[in-house]
Amino acid sequence: MNSLAAIRTSRLTKSFNNIIAVNELDLDIQRGELYGLVGPDGAGKSTTMRLLTAIMDPTSGDGWVSGHSILTEGELIKEKIGYMSQRFGLYEDLTVMENILFYADLYEVPKKERPPRVGRLLGFSNLTPFKDRLAGKLSGGMKQKLGLACSLIHTPEVLFLDEPTNGVDPVSRRDFWKILYDLLKEGVTILISTAYLDEAERCTRIGLMHNGRILIEDEPKNIRSSLHMPMIEVWSDNSRSALEQVRQMGGVHSASLYGDRLHITLEGRMNAAEVVVKLRHAGIEVKDFRDILPSLEDVFISMVEHN
Repeated sequence: MNSLAAIRTSRLTKSFNNIIAVNELDLDIQRGELYGLVGPDGAGKSTTMRLLTAIMDPTSGDGWVSGHSILTEGELIKEKIGYMSQRFGLYEDLTVMENILFYADLYEVPKKERPPRVGRLLGFSNLTPFKDRLAGKLSGGMKQKLGLACSLIHTPEVLFLDEPTNGVDPVSRRDFWKILYDLLKEGVTILISTAYLDEAERCTRIGLMHNGRILIEDEPKNIRSSLHMPMIEVWSDNSRSALEQVRQMGGVHSASLYGDRLHITLEGRMNAAEVVVKLRHAGIEVKDFRDILPSLEDVFISMVEHN
């Protein structure tokens, strides 16, 4: 096994009856990386997390976390990791401090090490002024930061975060990511799943996941340039009708709708002016158009449609 790999899988597969949730997944995540599993609900992200944290057994294949097999060394893995699931188990009738100390008990953190660790985590997450507040009285963003603090009390080598900012306000999301970057500087390996493609831009590497498979894996900037096809943006007050017309045109690889705008990926010799002329001949008013660089969402949609 690669000595630098914090997480590795080999043809990792999980089936539920006739449904394949994770399909022969191969991952190789290096120590100190912030890797993002990116995809919509049902892509297989949460199942992958549960397999790697040894909560769930795979149907076939294997995985290793910090050098330990998920098949045979699950208890050793649990000592090395922090895991924050979508429904992290905070106790709302306990205070912030009581929740952190509960997890310190759970992870058997030595008593003499607790005061400096707790103090640091409270400061780290800006929860010091709220240490005596009941968890049930915290905002959504503060609950997420408390969940993260509880996950870090035993100083894990690898941190698993399953859609940690889902439903959290933009300011709290920004604060949460600042904490993750600080952890990254300390050498913690982070695997995060998210459906937010703007968050994926913050990862060192991402894997775009669909139907249990990784469609493409690379640095975000490299994925954005991976289409190797020109893309245009077209404005129209009748964008839905424009989308229907564009999808019938030869020379259009893919098209997606963003309010009153279309993002259109072109192939062959088709160019923006030809698309606009054809739309206007079909009675669609085009207000304006321009060449653009693809976003991660554009790449993902294009790859899903192509597959």
